[in-house]
Amino acid sequence: MTNIKEFNELHFSKGLLILGNAWDLLSALILEKSGFKAIGTTSWGIANSLGYSDGELIDFERHLGIILMADNVKIPVTADIEAGYGETAEKIVDNVLRTADVGVAGINIEDSPKKQKGLRDLSQHCSLLLKIREALDYNGYEDFYINARTDTYFQKENPFPETVERAKAYVENGASGIFIPGITNYDEIKEITLNIGAPLNVLSLPGLTNGKELEEIGVKRFSFGNALTDKIIDLLEQDTARIVELNDTSHLYGN
Repeated sequence: MTNIKEFNELHFSKGLLILGNAWDLLSALILEKSGFKAIGTTSWGIANSLGYSDGELIDFERHLGIILMADNVKIPVTADIEAGYGETAEKIVDNVLRTADVGVAGINIEDSPKKQKGLRDLSQHCSLLLKIREALDYNGYEDFYINARTDTYFQKENPFPETVERAKAYVENGASGIFIPGITNYDEIKEITLNIGAPLNVLSLPGLTNGKELEEIGVKRFSFGNALTDKIIDLLEQDTARIVELNDTSHLYGN
């Protein structure tokens, strides 16, 4: 429970919380050693590391086994559980509780189900968030951090109005913070931070990389998702292709 309290406080302390996004124990340990104050798992990175595409294609038990990295680092870990790995609210709530039992301090949960197009109906998703919050509180996980992700910027033509509506409603129904991946307009980001009454998390993208600037417009949490794991995969592909092409391994030892 100490990590839950610590993780919550990181969203309200002075300065921007930059999450290190990990996909396995080794990456989590390196991120901790590098000085990150908290870790968020990346579902995309975890799926890739197991040979899958993103989108809840791996077994939830297997996913939990990776999230167990929380046991091996001292800093708080929050788990990306996509849309909850369940077809019913009851199944999703159970999966959230099982995730909390692993020792993480929070979750990301999104409003775009994997087996149907579009976003969950607003009232349906609010009901789900409320059930999650009530179940967490009942089972001794008060203040467990629910980062409610909305995918409006990935799915809507004119996302801003609906984003504000959904963000406010999610906070009213138990969300601790709001995550809006895909948003890059600074004016829109600032407007949302002034309107939602909860910490805002944005995703690093080309043109949205400067933590100091984000902090100045009210963003409290910044994550880079699968960008780091993608960069490492790209490096692996380049280096291994070079070994085959040159029949030589000398570049592995140079700068």
